[in-house]
Amino acid sequence: MSESLERSTNISLFREPVVKKLCEVLDKSSNKGWRKLGDIVSSDRRFKVSSNDMEMCSLKVLELEGSPSRMLLRLMGERGCTTGHLIDYLHTLGNSEALQCLKPSALQILIQPQSVALVAGHNLRLSCHAVGKSPVQYQWFKTKEEVPNNSSPDLVISPVHLKDAGFYICRVNCGDTFEFSQWAQVDVLNVAVSCGQSYHSLEGRLKLVIQPQSQRLHVGENLLLECGAMGRPIPRYQWHRNGVPIPNASKRKLLIPHVMQDQHGRYRCEISSSTERMWTNEVDIVIAPRISVQISEAMECSEDDVYAIGGGSSEFFLNSIPEQLYATDKVALLIGNLSYQNHPQLKAPMVDVYDLTNLLRQLNFQVVSLLDLTESEMRNAVDEFLLLLHKGVYGLLYYAGHGYENYGNSFMVPVDAPNPYRSANCLCVQSILKLMQEKETGLNVFLLDMCRKRNIHDESTPNIVLRVTANIVFGYATCQDAEAFELSSSGFTNGVFVKFLKKRLLDDEKITVVLDRVAEDMGQFDATKGKQALEIRSSLSERRALTDPILPGDSADLAHAHSRQWAKAHELPESMCLNFDCGAQIKLGFAAEFSNVLVIYTHIVKKPEDMSLCQAHVTDFSQDLDVDPKEMNRETPEETGIYFLSSSLPQHCLYTRVSSLQKLREELVFTVCLQGTFTAMDDDPVHWTKSINIGKPLIARLDLHRAMRRNSCLKTCLMPHSPSHSPCHSPCHSPGPEHRLHLHHGAHQAQDYSRLSPQHHYLDVYEHLQGAVGGCGDSYYENLSQSRYEPAYDSAGGLSSSPGRLSIPIEASDDITELQTVFINSLQLQQQ
Repeated sequence: MSESLERSTNISLFREPVVKKLCEVLDKSSNKGWRKLGDIVSSDRRFKVSSNDMEMCSLKVLELEGSPSRMLLRLMGERGCTTGHLIDYLHTLGNSEALQCLKPSALQILIQPQSVALVAGHNLRLSCHAVGKSPVQYQWFKTKEEVPNNSSPDLVISPVHLKDAGFYICRVNCGDTFEFSQWAQVDVLNVAVSCGQSYHSLEGRLKLVIQPQSQRLHVGENLLLECGAMGRPIPRYQWHRNGVPIPNASKRKLLIPHVMQDQHGRYRCEISSSTERMWTNEVDIVIAPRISVQISEAMECSEDDVYAIGGGSSEFFLNSIPEQLYATDKVALLIGNLSYQNHPQLKAPMVDVYDLTNLLRQLNFQVVSLLDLTESEMRNAVDEFLLLLHKGVYGLLYYAGHGYENYGNSFMVPVDAPNPYRSANCLCVQSILKLMQEKETGLNVFLLDMCRKRNIHDESTPNIVLRVTANIVFGYATCQDAEAFELSSSGFTNGVFVKFLKKRLLDDEKITVVLDRVAEDMGQFDATKGKQALEIRSSLSERRALTDPILPGDSADLAHAHSRQWAKAHELPESMCLNFDCGAQIKLGFAAEFSNVLVIYTHIVKKPEDMSLCQAHVTDFSQDLDVDPKEMNRETPEETGIYFLSSSLPQHCLYTRVSSLQKLREELVFTVCLQGTFTAMDDDPVHWTKSINIGKPLIARLDLHRAMRRNSCLKTCLMPHSPSHSPCHSPCHSPGPEHRLHLHHGAHQAQDYSRLSPQHHYLDVYEHLQGAVGGCGDSYYENLSQSRYEPAYDSAGGLSSSPGRLSIPIEASDDITELQTVFINSLQLQQQ
């Protein structure tokens, strides 16, 4: 029995003295050492030690006390190598000294106590079992104090109290020899249990029992957030603010002393174990400024003035922080259309939407990020966006894709728009603004990353009557009657507009000041100078900034209801462990790349010892979804089109990217297939399957695929008038000194970028501008290869396909730091 347990133990559980001695032996041997061991392991398909892994091991010699053997053993352990496997490898290697390190000692601990989190009042049991050449005795300690009357292999405390929390260890004695177990932490959760309520957690499963609570604090006060989950082993915690992990916030309780106003936001905690992950509720933390009133003999005022500020003396000095503007909430809808059915494909919108999503979340925005929407999907998405708005909310709409502008009205082009398209096939931005005004929003920001050329096929003019309000900001990526551009490169890059916008978006300045600076930055960009310029139209009279804090005010209940609506569209399925009849266990995990793009990954947690080969993959997805069978179940995220999450996904899995979730009509059901080969069955594979139903994940819950439900956006868009009538413009400043011309990213790509090779991430990248497609005769931008967001048509109404003749190199070294978090670590943008 003990021999079986010993051979099945993962080598990552070796005690440090064993590892140290084994590494010393393997490091010093030249012909029977770690390098030869790696060669033997690399021939075993189960553990896949690659040449890159071996090179990483060899570099350990450059570190102080670095050990290539230790690195190799760690890699093997992470991939499931057991003691039995290692013994077999060492026999093949012929290293008897190394084998001697693995021989059982006179005393061996077979079962180590495990850390556990449980609720006060439950029963605590810690177990430590050992074998020796003579009978063994056990002594339990809490920190340095011996636990009285506990000399058995099981330490039982019933019921457990808060005072029992701490660190425990067991000393095992066998004659003159003794060993200490590993430390086990006991976390006792103080949970108020109502009548009839109980907390029970299945062995190895997490159960969330303490949720953090929203708080309203003043500057200088202490913020304390607490959560807690039951589980064995003890769960891991990581707090997040506005979707971004907080450094060094990995405990159950988060304490931020003397909070500052910029630490407001939405907080939640990620709780995980080796097999599953869950999230707490997201809570609002509001930090209000302090207003201090000081009494001074140096100034006099009337009695009415004194009572007006609540004072009791006729002399006072009022020292208050300047007025701070607040949002009652912040909501952003980001749409990137790139995979057009009847028009040139684009590339930059996916990168731009991803980058802006992460930045806006840092500014406490609730962000819905969507790719490749049809007309009905875009209209329904806008309707859902409008549902999140109410009085005082900051609403932001970003669109990247094909577009045009007629008679002062801007139109966004869906991916299913016909060729040629007209206003009936597109969404009018001004109509969305009208609907936002009806919500009495505090700030309306439109960032339109598209062309503004006139559409000669569309002579209609929407009749849109807008209010005169002092809270509207338009940031156009290019000026009127001009194209916008995206950059051509061998990898992923931003368009021109977002390339510069993302460097300024977090600035604590009035939004128009931010856009002014973006315009100035773009104006220095040689590749698009004189061809594309940022244009700003604003009626903003107050110093409204995207960094303004959130103060729900009288609409707190409404804000929370809207937040729940937003959260509904961003709920990930919980990860799960699948147990198959053969004894194999598969972990199934999920991640979100965009609001309508789901990543599924599978990992083999356990397989039977007599199974020589074990593989798991997912299949049988709904035809509504965009899943390429050739790009499913790949060994790296990049191979399946997952370029932005590769650094945050677990390693050694098979990955599948499921996009277009908005098209999902029923619950998402797919099949997990397990294929195994047993040594006793002549390598004939055996198959097992499990059907998995994860409901409607992410944006699929909102059923955007349905026919336009409320038609509110449609009604304001489609009221054609003669072009001779005066068009209705937004109540913004007319073109003049406030307009800042700025350059934007290119658009139409003649090449098909729908399939991108992952090796692009390992290449030096040179950006080139894509110029205008067609136009009126010879393009003014004859030195640019293609325009970004509006296709031009030839005299026959067909799409012109004559590209420009010259690509212009664009400086991109500034983007290195920002793109490293999005792409493969080795991606490097070069200057030219």
